[in-house]
Amino acid sequence: MATKDQILSLLLSCRGSFLSGEELAQSLGVSRAAVWKGVKALKEAGFPIDAQQNRGYRLEPGLDILSAPGILGQLDKGHPYKIDLRPAVTSTNALLREQAALGAAEGTVLISGSQSQGRGRLGRSFFSPADTGVYLSVLLRPGLEDPSGAARLTTMAALAACEAVSEIAGQQAQIKWVNDVFLDGRKVAGILTEASVSLEDGSLDYVVLGVGFNLYAPADGFPAEIAHTAGAILSAPLDNGKNALSAAFLNRFWALYRSPEGYEERYRQHCMVLGRDIWVISPRGQHPARALDLDKNCGLIIEYPDGTRQTLRAGEVRIREKKG
Repeated sequence: MATKDQILSLLLSCRGSFLSGEELAQSLGVSRAAVWKGVKALKEAGFPIDAQQNRGYRLEPGLDILSAPGILGQLDKGHPYKIDLRPAVTSTNALLREQAALGAAEGTVLISGSQSQGRGRLGRSFFSPADTGVYLSVLLRPGLEDPSGAARLTTMAALAACEAVSEIAGQQAQIKWVNDVFLDGRKVAGILTEASVSLEDGSLDYVVLGVGFNLYAPADGFPAEIAHTAGAILSAPLDNGKNALSAAFLNRFWALYRSPEGYEERYRQHCMVLGRDIWVISPRGQHPARALDLDKNCGLIIEYPDGTRQTLRAGEVRIREKKG
């Protein structure tokens, strides 16, 4: 870890308090000059550091800038994550798939605060402006022989994202099957799972799990095409909010990934479509149905008006609002 990142980690660990240059130098085993250079590099990177003579350095209150040390410092012990944080990217999923093809290890995480070509499900784009959200992708190598098992990873990620949003927002978020997270009736997070299948035996080679969070609303508002559905997790800046949200998701997802037993019931408790009239969206149009329940793999059991039942494994649904 570079000296500037080590300094940032120490300043994050004692937010609001000053650390002298001598204390930082002794803790890191470097010279006072190296500390000064590290602080200068952090300031140039956009970190607002308060420097006072005879007191030292501290992070100014209200800081909410993504940083690898800020995330790593909040992760549970035993995590496998290796974080690659970049200020802006084309698409975290696309770049991590390139790394996966070159042999990157499971647990590699690519995180950014902006995407120019963010992607959503069904070929849609994912609005990813700078300074308002968190966009991350996780590389998994689950060793599953059946590629359909990737669907369970999607629902685990949806549950982890939902619970992370609830923690940061301080109120209950919900899941719109299969993998959108809603808060106060607005979509605040979405998930895109992409898998590579072995041509030799049809097993999963790797899975890239992408999650986009709308932490704050853009200053100019959301684009017209999504303004009626998109929302933000918070209405005001939260000190260290982006790092806290990232860590909350990563902690919850890894726990589910390693010990998935019983996660289906937690998913069910957060699923907002159960017992509701819905539209089932398909290339042939939209069809009315009722969402009855989830099966053991979180497939959505639905019933059409003629009494026919079906279990959806993937796809898109929308709640039918009652007219009146």
